[in-house]
Amino acid sequence: MTTTAPDQTLATLLRIADALERIAPPRRKAADLKAADAFVWQAAGSELVPVPKVNRVGLSLLRGVDRVRDTLAENTERFAKGLPANNVLLWGARGMGKSSLVKAVHADTNQRLAKEMLPLKLIEIHREDIESLPALMSQLRNDPHRAIVFCDDLSFDSDDTSYKSLKAVLDGGVEGRPDNVVFYATSNRRHLLPRDMMDNERSTSINPGEAIEEKVSLSDRFGLWLGFHKCSQDEYLEMIDGYAGHFGLNVAADELRRDALEWSTTRGSRSGRTAWQYIQDLAGRLGKRLEG
Repeated sequence: MTTTAPDQTLATLLRIADALERIAPPRRKAADLKAADAFVWQAAGSELVPVPKVNRVGLSLLRGVDRVRDTLAENTERFAKGLPANNVLLWGARGMGKSSLVKAVHADTNQRLAKEMLPLKLIEIHREDIESLPALMSQLRNDPHRAIVFCDDLSFDSDDTSYKSLKAVLDGGVEGRPDNVVFYATSNRRHLLPRDMMDNERSTSINPGEAIEEKVSLSDRFGLWLGFHKCSQDEYLEMIDGYAGHFGLNVAADELRRDALEWSTTRGSRSGRTAWQYIQDLAGRLGKRLEG
């Protein structure tokens, strides 16, 4: 039996359709925020990947940051309850617990308000995926859960223009930030941009004031600026005592103090991170696991 022209055309079209289906990108998976309390945003597939166990420490173990801890906790609780809340920029010295505080406050808020509300979600977006924020926001906009979108170590280089996408999403875009989303970021830079970039704008711009305003306006999108400064020796030792007591590391007080100070001297810094690294070393030497 001979094949007619219409049959040949249909067969050709079916082969083309099959080929297009094979090369088409996979369908986006619908976000299921019931799967976990924390997620990582995968920009390549526009997918929220659940995190079964979050790497965090208890809120009570974060010492020397009482004021910023209380401010962040109050803002997070208001947001979780559906009340007005601000985007937050946690900026300042390295190793002083900025990202640890965000994760600890999220867990503490869920624990305290478990009977009053749906679980608050924590969604981490990587710095290099900031331009995909609009896609993430569109997935979260109509979800009944409230979510903290969190970016750790956020900053921009002199030739980076993706900060404009962040500005639009946080405040200035047509759709803006969804009511059920708040944005928390940590950075070593108060204005998220390198100092030499801002100085260059001053020296080369026809109107330096307007150029700097354009750059600084990004950090203005954060209603709360929480500063973290280098800790004193007493604060550092308070962190050491808190960790040692919590994990049951039985060392004489004088020996613990002397050993911890020597550790910070060899590292050339005193910070929460330095204190934690010392505690890990001490526990290893004592043959004790750090649990709980």
